[in-house]
Amino acid sequence: MPVARMDHFTIVTKDAQMTAEFYSDMLGFTVGRRPAFKFPGIWLWNDDRPILHVIEKSEIPTGSGVLDHMAYWASDLKGYIAKLKAKNLAYDLRRLPPGGFGEGMWQLFFDDPNGAKVELDFASNEEGPASA
Repeated sequence: MPVARMDHFTIVTKDAQMTAEFYSDMLGFTVGRRPAFKFPGIWLWNDDRPILHVIEKSEIPTGSGVLDHMAYWASDLKGYIAKLKAKNLAYDLRRLPPGGFGEGMWQLFFDDPNGAKVELDFASNEEGPASA
C-alpha cells in the first residue's frame, strides 16, 4: 500500500484573505471549492487540485514543529526573482552542487507573510540572474 503523492500543505494564519492574495499573486494559485468546515479558511488550487489549505485562527500556534518549508516545481526563475524584488521580499537563491541528485538545479527560497518558508525549484537549464 504505497503512498502515491504529496497531496497538500496547510498554513495557519490570522488573515486567510491576505495569505490567499499572496499565493495567488506570487504562485498563480486560485481560490477554489472547500468543504463547509465550521472554521474559517480558504483552499488554494493549482492544476485543478487543492494544493494549499489556509486556516484562519485568532492565534497562530508557536513553533512550526518539524516542518521546515514547502517546495513547488516552477519555471521562469528570472521572472520570480523580478517579482520578489518588485515586492521588496528577501530571498535566497541556491544552485545544487555537481555530483549529486538534481545537479545544477536552482532553488529559490522566500517567506510568505506568515513566516512560512516557500521553496521554488527550477530546472538546471534555466537561465539564472547575471549575479548568480
